Amino acid sequence: MSTVEHNLRHAIEPPRPRAARAKRALWSVRGEMPRSTYLLFALLGLLIPLLAWWALAASGIVDRVFMPGPLDVMHRLATWWGDDGLSSDIAISVYRVCAGWALSALFAVPLGLLIGTFAPVRAMLEPLTDFIRYMPAVAFIPLVMLWIGIDESAKIAIIFIGTFFQMVLMVAENVRFVPMAQIEAAQTMGASREELVRLVIFPCAKPAVLDTLRITMGWAWTYLVVAELVAANSGLGYSILKAQRYLQTDKIFAGILLIGLIGLMIDQMFRLLHRICFGQWLAKR
Repeated sequence: MSTVEHNLRHAIEPPRPRAARAKRALWSVRGEMPRSTYLLFALLGLLIPLLAWWALAASGIVDRVFMPGPLDVMHRLATWWGDDGLSSDIAISVYRVCAGWALSALFAVPLGLLIGTFAPVRAMLEPLTDFIRYMPAVAFIPLVMLWIGIDESAKIAIIFIGTFFQMVLMVAENVRFVPMAQIEAAQTMGASREELVRLVIFPCAKPAVLDTLRITMGWAWTYLVVAELVAANSGLGYSILKAQRYLQTDKIFAGILLIGLIGLMIDQMFRLLHRICFGQWLAKR
């Protein structure tokens, strides 16, 4: 086709409708979307599984003992709240998860900063941490019970073990992603080693470190049921395990959904904190 024919064709063809252009932009690779459209897709992502669950439970294909419906789970939640101390179960589980996670962060963040900054520390500690992180946390329960006992500290220790080693390596990786150009620029201005860590490396890594803390908080919740295997008599994980013995499947569903909901709320709080602390900082960069 000649250049003249190409130009004539484009002159004759009508312009693409705005809706078609918007659809094309919506499905582009890593494209953006309006907030209202995002909320619509998010709502669909929640409603479709809920409707599928309701339809499966209502169809009678699966016995209600094994597949209770959403209304059965809501009724169980109301009973659990009114008669079985759901509020205290939520409170003790949140305490165990947050305490284990906070203890991990207290040690993992400075250790990860050192591993990501200094090669001798990385060579000495990174292979060991890589080795230990593949050991399942549940395998440490007998040792935890022997060394610590069966009180609250044992449950917190299991969550600590489940999150600490991964957190160390992720923080170290966050630190290694700090651009070397910024470090070299600070060195040319005479910054000492301590100033490099305190004023350049850690401030640049803080947004990524906060994301690491958010992700590992989610991992901490996944270890809750394991932690509450250790002689617990309260908590969401304990209630799920107890319900399994009595075939209270609706209570199992309720406990799992509650853990997911609490985790989602905490995750959104972390995202809000990230926007408040670093949104303007990232915009300047």
